[in-house]
Amino acid sequence: MADFADEASDEASPACVLVFNASDPSGAGGLTADISTIASVGGHPIAVVTGAYARDTAEIFDHFSFDDEAVSEQARIVLEDLPVQAIKVGFVGSPENISAIAEIAADYDEVPVIAYMPNLSWWQDDLIDQYLDAFRALLLPQASVLVGNHSTLWRWLLPEWRGERSPTARDIARAAAEMGVPYTLVTGIPLPEQFVENVLASPQTVLGSGKFELFDATFSGAGDTLSAALTALVASGNDLGEATSEALSYLDRCLDAGFRPGMGHIIPDRMFWAQPDEEDGDEDEPLDETLAIEGFVMPPHDTKH
Repeated sequence: MADFADEASDEASPACVLVFNASDPSGAGGLTADISTIASVGGHPIAVVTGAYARDTAEIFDHFSFDDEAVSEQARIVLEDLPVQAIKVGFVGSPENISAIAEIAADYDEVPVIAYMPNLSWWQDDLIDQYLDAFRALLLPQASVLVGNHSTLWRWLLPEWRGERSPTARDIARAAAEMGVPYTLVTGIPLPEQFVENVLASPQTVLGSGKFELFDATFSGAGDTLSAALTALVASGNDLGEATSEALSYLDRCLDAGFRPGMGHIIPDRMFWAQPDEEDGDEDEPLDETLAIEGFVMPPHDTKH
């Protein structure tokens, strides 16, 4: 009976999702976005810190990369303990970290890898080039899905594009496939009348797409949110088409409920479903008596000598 209970408990457990990304103290993107997104869609986030941003909700000022041995040791220790169902790779800071992650992915080649390429225009040109070259050579051959904005992937994978029209999602997917990527999710493809399209494509065909109205706002962290949701949904056993559709729908609702906590951009509300309905409750109701403890004052935050 105990063995059966343990098995039932294991089957009911959330899917474990391994994430490599940088810490973002603003909460806009990075590991904060990954952790809250994965938890929100029902997964268990296993977060490996690859470095840290110096940023606010408006812009990135700098990034400090971890040593590749520290990144590798974090991941390998948890992989020995936890059954990881999918891996997401966000911005990991250096070619050395990319190499370390690629080695880990090769050792666990049965686990799907979702690779997200953010906009790196805030970084130094020489560091961008080194990073993109390493990502292309080492990680793309092991990626199951590449996720990125249309303009970002266009500049990276098709720098010599001279056509009169913009490259399609299939054009970008073909370029990614030359590096070994079977599927590419291209986001933010401009459409007329303030709409954008997000397309999942292979070199041979378009596997699915979604048309969304463009929000009249600037968001931080949308790409991390989408790629983390996709990874968690794949880890939970959804096929890629279904996972992509659900991840795009989830992102749309996160953006619709987005909030502006500071003076910068709007952040997706990744826990939108946990917010109370406006009709629920009365804002003027007094606190529960068990919480209204008379005379309770927070002590001052100072040092006593």
